[in-house]
Amino acid sequence: MGAKEILLVVLVLIGIGFGVFWIGAARGRPWRPRVIDLIVGFVTDFFDTLGIGSFAVTTSIYKIGNLVDDAEIPGTLNVGHGIPTVAQALIYITYVKVEMTTLVSMIAASVLGAWLGAGVVARWPRRRIQLGMGVLLIVAAAIIVLRLRGSVPAGSDALGLHGSPLAVGVAGNFVLGAFMTLGIGLYAPCMILVSLLGMNPTAAFPIMMGSCAFLMPTASTRFIREGRYNLPASVGLTIAGTPAVIIAAKLVESLRLDVVKWLVVAVVVYTAVTMLRSAAKEGRLARNG
Repeated sequence: MGAKEILLVVLVLIGIGFGVFWIGAARGRPWRPRVIDLIVGFVTDFFDTLGIGSFAVTTSIYKIGNLVDDAEIPGTLNVGHGIPTVAQALIYITYVKVEMTTLVSMIAASVLGAWLGAGVVARWPRRRIQLGMGVLLIVAAAIIVLRLRGSVPAGSDALGLHGSPLAVGVAGNFVLGAFMTLGIGLYAPCMILVSLLGMNPTAAFPIMMGSCAFLMPTASTRFIREGRYNLPASVGLTIAGTPAVIIAAKLVESLRLDVVKWLVVAVVVYTAVTMLRSAAKEGRLARNG
């Protein structure tokens, strides 16, 4: 059994273990989702599979529609999107070509970053990180646009990293894993990291989704134990989100490489604007508070 097969088996076991734990903990509680919960699950995980991310979109829908209590939103996101994210990782690791050394190293770095970096990063000013990453993402997106237009060298479309670029990639994903403890999404920054290091941007999908697939089920167990999540809404995300992942993955597989690169730009700009808006909102709250 090769490294890819071992990684896939571990992911399957994580998904099964999480599902069994969740079902056991939720036994006897009302769990049937509303129609709106299913719609939210399908839409958000469809776009999540395209690399846009599900947390910010789901949170916005919940708050606008007053669908889930604010205190239960973080747990609902982690629990409900956990299994769809595992499905994303299984699909992309299976079908998207990427060197296993790069894949395993960067996934391990993100998990280690989330574990070791939690205590350190949690003390950093969230608003300052959002501002910094928002600006950096816009700069990085501009670089990719210039490459696509031929204004600067485009580098390569490698499927893996070696030597110092691999070290940079591992260190970068370690930092991104740590930032996840502040609610800073990993998808768009990971796309940028991989693209700027000269890799095929499609190779970012198994890396970023594999990273989150290892992180999210583990984080979800805490919310489940404490009952700090909305069970019907989480079930809706899982039931409708999983088939949405399969449909969206087929779409990404069929896209040409240049289209994927423009998709990366769109995702990164969207994420950067979201971060900057969040930073501005926190700044206003701090001044008014």
